[in-house]
Amino acid sequence: MTPSQLNHFYSHSEEVKQALVKIQSALNKPHRTLIALTGGPGSGKSTLAEYVTSYFSTQQEQAISLSMDGFHLSKAQLNALPNSEEAFARRGAPWTFDSTAFIDRVKAIHQGYQQEDILWPSFDHSLGDPIEDDISINKKAKVILIEGLYLLHQQDGWQEATALFDEHWFLDTPIDVSIERLAQRHMKAWGFSHEQAMERINRSDSLNAELVSSTKGKADWLLKG
Repeated sequence: MTPSQLNHFYSHSEEVKQALVKIQSALNKPHRTLIALTGGPGSGKSTLAEYVTSYFSTQQEQAISLSMDGFHLSKAQLNALPNSEEAFARRGAPWTFDSTAFIDRVKAIHQGYQQEDILWPSFDHSLGDPIEDDISINKKAKVILIEGLYLLHQQDGWQEATALFDEHWFLDTPIDVSIERLAQRHMKAWGFSHEQAMERINRSDSLNAELVSSTKGKADWLLKG
């Protein structure tokens, strides 16, 4: 589905309506709530995160969505690795992110409520690199929804991340659906044929998708994608 089709789907989904209720409940609490939204590549998690948080955009103590994509290792960092060729080929695997920096930043978000704004990195897809401190998280923001691949992963330095969240949601989109979305995305972005897109996906994204799917049993709530 295209982003507009996904938005239409979300607006009619009972599970998404339940997600909105959960966020509203968290907004009514006196403390900050951190929600992790995990899902495989192409599952639609960024669209879902943006949809459910934008619903509350007119509220003063708002809900905001963030992505773990800004914690990709930069090209320079990948080049400095002893296995740099493999690292570029497998970019997007759990060990090609800076899990330590991610964990430290999430801890800062916990501690920063009503105290200080926290800066968060974004990812520039045109450059293929993260942009440090590109997003400012208002100290009054009550609900922080962070979406990413490895928020339930228990290896490669991600183990400590799980306990930092109050709730873990998993967007359980069938892998074949997610893979086809990725193929269409690659075809549009880089002018690939479907065969070329699938060749690229099979080198890395499909492996990551299987790995992420294996963690869904640790989630508090499964949403059908």
